Amino acid sequence: MVKVSNAPAGRRRRKKVLKRAKGFRQGRSKLYKHAQQFTERAATYSWRDRRQRRRDFRQLWIIRISAAAKLNGISYSKFIAGLEKATLPLDRKILADLAVTDEPTFQKLTKIAKEKK
Repeated sequence: MVKVSNAPAGRRRRKKVLKRAKGFRQGRSKLYKHAQQFTERAATYSWRDRRQRRRDFRQLWIIRISAAAKLNGISYSKFIAGLEKATLPLDRKILADLAVTDEPTFQKLTKIAKEKK
């Protein structure tokens, strides 16, 4: 019976793992077994932290909007509620950018929110 070699597929599999481990320190990037363990762990952290990054940015936007709204004499919650009643389709990312870069526009939005509350 002919002996079947799995060398090409195994080599591809190992090269793929070692390529993913590029930049890791010491044996984590050179030794297959260590590279396999740490790339799996890195993938877990990256999956978790992609979701964490969204939470962090939303939190930052809310802080910026709140600070700008308080400068214009309205609380964050009343500002958002006023915009919803005025049916202005602006998300927090855009509002935070307006608060930082374009103050006159943000002041107009606070006036609209005050009128609608």
